[in-house]
Amino acid sequence: MSSHHTKLAGKDINGVFVDDTFAEAFGMSGTGIIITADTMKWAKIAAVTATGFGTSVIGCGAECGLDRELSPDETPDGRPGVRILIFGFSPDALIGQVKNRIGQCVLTSPGSACFSGLDAPLRIGLGKAPRFFGDGFQTAKKLGNSRYWRVPVMDGEFVIEETTGVTTDAVGGGNMLIVGTDRAGLLETTEAAVEAIAKIDDVITPFPGGIVRSGSKVGTKYAGMFASTNDAFCPTLRGATKSELTAGTLAVLEIVIDGLTSARVAEAMRVGLKAVTDIGAKKGVTRITAGNYGGKLGQHHYHLKDLI
Repeated sequence: MSSHHTKLAGKDINGVFVDDTFAEAFGMSGTGIIITADTMKWAKIAAVTATGFGTSVIGCGAECGLDRELSPDETPDGRPGVRILIFGFSPDALIGQVKNRIGQCVLTSPGSACFSGLDAPLRIGLGKAPRFFGDGFQTAKKLGNSRYWRVPVMDGEFVIEETTGVTTDAVGGGNMLIVGTDRAGLLETTEAAVEAIAKIDDVITPFPGGIVRSGSKVGTKYAGMFASTNDAFCPTLRGATKSELTAGTLAVLEIVIDGLTSARVAEAMRVGLKAVTDIGAKKGVTRITAGNYGGKLGQHHYHLKDLI
């Protein structure tokens, strides 16, 4: 994630050294969508499919993930559900992503329905495009301020709200780099941090299982590439590049966090850092640092020392 790293000093927390540095994150737009089904199993299947290929806007068009499970008394239709979050560079960039992901992955999933998952003045289409699948047989009903579409499908009807809220106050790219001398212990510790972050509402960790092993820097020697391997944090390149790693380091894993607000990202980083420092030293974790670009690119700076 980082192309520039500022290591000033740091602090030892339970045997894990926390760098005095900051994670540099970017302003983004984000939307929430509620997906329900007859069972939680099928709500999750639809949600996981709809948020697939959603790790990084660099190559995926959007960053996506499951935010939280919803009990039947928390959903518009009284069935089990989940809320997904989708992040992009602008509201306009989200329109096509929402249309394709919902149309291809939720409309198609047995028993599913789809509703706005973010109450915001700015709205984008949710059912506006998928309703046309009804081929003229779709019907609309207005309840309160919301319009819902009923699209005939082979197992009954697909109910979908016409629009969903979008915020331009979202943040993408909160991050922490976790450094270790034992690969298995490092992964176990990072998984624990992802699990802790998952309990915070309004945030996602969009990479596989919440973890990215291919942290990147801006720029590359090859035309057509936007980012390339973060060589300063690659253990196998310790002797060949200006390395950030000490002898004995075997691996580095990164957690990237997107949130609907900056405060939520800060809270997610706080619980993630605590999870790492609580158990990391026993698992071979030696250090936590963060990716930044020297403060030149991202509007949001999360200083690790303020989050401990």
